Amino acid sequence: MAQPEASHPVQHDHAGTPHRPIKISILVSDCSNNGLSRAVTLAHALSQSHTVELLGPATDGDIWFPLRHTSIPITTFRWRRFPLFFNTIRQMLAQIDGDIIVACKPRITSFGVGLLKKWGSGTPLIVDIDDWELGFYHRSGIWQQCKTIIQGLDLSRPSSLPYLWLMERLLNAADAITVSNAFLQQRYSGFVLHHCRDTTILNPTRFDSDSAKISLSLSGKYVVMFLGTPREHKGLNDLLNAMQRITNPDIQLVIVGAEKHDTHLETATRQLGGRATILPKIPYNEVARHVAAADVVVIPQHRSSQTRGQTPAKLFDAMAMAKPIIATTVSDIPEVLHDCGYLVEPGNVQQLAETIEYVCTHKEEATQKGKRARERC
Repeated sequence: MAQPEASHPVQHDHAGTPHRPIKISILVSDCSNNGLSRAVTLAHALSQSHTVELLGPATDGDIWFPLRHTSIPITTFRWRRFPLFFNTIRQMLAQIDGDIIVACKPRITSFGVGLLKKWGSGTPLIVDIDDWELGFYHRSGIWQQCKTIIQGLDLSRPSSLPYLWLMERLLNAADAITVSNAFLQQRYSGFVLHHCRDTTILNPTRFDSDSAKISLSLSGKYVVMFLGTPREHKGLNDLLNAMQRITNPDIQLVIVGAEKHDTHLETATRQLGGRATILPKIPYNEVARHVAAADVVVIPQHRSSQTRGQTPAKLFDAMAMAKPIIATTVSDIPEVLHDCGYLVEPGNVQQLAETIEYVCTHKEEATQKGKRARERC
């Protein structure tokens, strides 16, 4: 799956002596899921002045669908249970040849491998943390927590809880830490590096909203868009319930990123009649065209252990495209959307419905907020 590596001009020091660009090896915890997104974003930013490669195991043997055509070379390795995974680790260590290693997520499949390389070769290691991984084990309900923890104690799985706990204990062995939000900085220290976006690609002047709506069979509709894989903690059920309280037939909910054959989602949207459109996962190079069709983007995160240490990356897609945004007061969202978005309390369905209707009837105000959001992005 690796693609040709981008070439870089030979660099020179102050004395005019040529030297090769620094090479950065970015280790991905799992190339088959959305954790790849942050890694690719960092890779694109770093590739402007450095040689960059992405490496990591892939649980389903393939690269995560939205990023299969990224221009950054990606080398995947077979995902196996321990003890067979030791052979995968050996193969990864032989492949890593960067001058600097960036390990995305404090997982044994990325940070653990990076530590072994650092200890064996002295290569500097940075760990990038974009989620509170242990927070996913603190789910609501005692039975759900017990089930999650029991599953996480399977030591044959590289992603199991004990290995994650061990990796967090070893974070001080990294040469530097970067994090995606203030909660993670408070917990792990390090430098805050928000999700970044290339605003030359995500540029609203390159797309016509009416044409984008026509291409998605949404002509004449006021489009309320939800981006990303539907998950309980992302608050999609709150948005569906809010839409049921809105009677304007021209307000259309569009969900982009649904899993195939999501029967729960299909059942829930059926209650809205024809006022809901479900679209599957899309390649990342299609995101701008889809967001162009939105009149408002809604990010209704719940407040939970899963979202406390998470800032949604799709927030920055919407900001880059100058879209009005309605989001909940979770994590760093209030700071990021300061004076350029609409904030509601998580779980407040009535407030969410009223805010959607307000934005729909105050289009000029919403447009100005969208422009400020892009400037801030």
